[in-house]
Amino acid sequence: MKYDFDKKVDRSNNHSAKWNEIEKNFGVQELLPMWVADMDFETAPEIVDAMKDKVDQRIFGYVSRPTSYYESASSWTSRRYGYAIDPDTLLHSPGVIPSISIVTRIFAGENDKIMIQPPVYSPFATTVKRNGRTLVANSLVEKEGRYEIDFADFELKAKDPELKWFILCNPHNPVGRVWTRQELERMAKICLENGVRVIADEIWRDLVYKGHKYTPFASLSKEVEDITISSFSATKTFNIAGLQASFIALPRREEFERFDRELGVLDIRRNNPFSLVGIEAAFRKGEKWLDQLLDYLKGNADYVDEFLKNNVPQVKLVRPEGTYVTWLDFRELGFDSTELAELLIREGKVALSAGAGFGEEGNGFARMNIACPRYMLEDGMDRIKRAVEAAK
Repeated sequence: MKYDFDKKVDRSNNHSAKWNEIEKNFGVQELLPMWVADMDFETAPEIVDAMKDKVDQRIFGYVSRPTSYYESASSWTSRRYGYAIDPDTLLHSPGVIPSISIVTRIFAGENDKIMIQPPVYSPFATTVKRNGRTLVANSLVEKEGRYEIDFADFELKAKDPELKWFILCNPHNPVGRVWTRQELERMAKICLENGVRVIADEIWRDLVYKGHKYTPFASLSKEVEDITISSFSATKTFNIAGLQASFIALPRREEFERFDRELGVLDIRRNNPFSLVGIEAAFRKGEKWLDQLLDYLKGNADYVDEFLKNNVPQVKLVRPEGTYVTWLDFRELGFDSTELAELLIREGKVALSAGAGFGEEGNGFARMNIACPRYMLEDGMDRIKRAVEAAK
């Protein structure tokens, strides 16, 4: 089957946070939303059909989770990434960030320091701080339009006896890096040598472009698997984030049981009826849809790159290796993040995610979501061009 990613969409009655909460977040309603990381594509019909079957049953009570649910996630991981994750280490959670928050609260000590790699997804920092733990930054280094890890700084901070946890983002949001096996192994070696545990946010793992390869951090070795708590989902991959479902892998049995008890305390152990069937359908039947999506997203990234080079050379694309969020470098314009956001809103009528929201390292940058039909992306790029021209 060939899927139509060029299809025009109307989300006006979709209760979409991305489209309906623009005024709440930007102070103006009439903007083109290219900020929240969900797609303006219809999800795979195989997933929709599974949920339609559930609707046709006309009863939506509490659901009992079959073993096939976790087995589908394990099978997908093995098939696509060669990592035979044990289904018995998996638990359902409403989301990756809730999982990270629970891990931080119940496993990290009150005096523990937790390291992140900004510019990075802002809930990492807020989650650590709101749970009363100390945040440590191992800032990524931008070199000629590509981000790298500052390993000297990483090791220095890992040697701090109070640094107990590291939150890895792979693929990385927003800079689009898909960390190589060599980079992951180097980070793992430092963590093992210094007793640092790893929380791996791998929600973007399926959205990797040709020429790059995602490696599950826990797959590096049994030693590494033992120190790693991994979180992933089908929701980002298949545009079903509203189903509120993710997986967390806890290889240490005592931690698995402790986390499961905490889910029980919060009474959030169960899937809803639609996430139960939708997620399993995604893993069992969504592969062809995903492969076509990746080709389309690659085309969108190419379009952005060429458009900027030919029309707005002052703005540079940090070429993504994965994800569908792109990191745009506006620093040549000389604006700080607030001024840049105001310019894009006032002159471009476009809503991007301000770079400073990902850490001070993002000042002068903005994140743009390219998971949309080409007509919408073309409109967005024209709006950015108008904003930059108005700044001259």
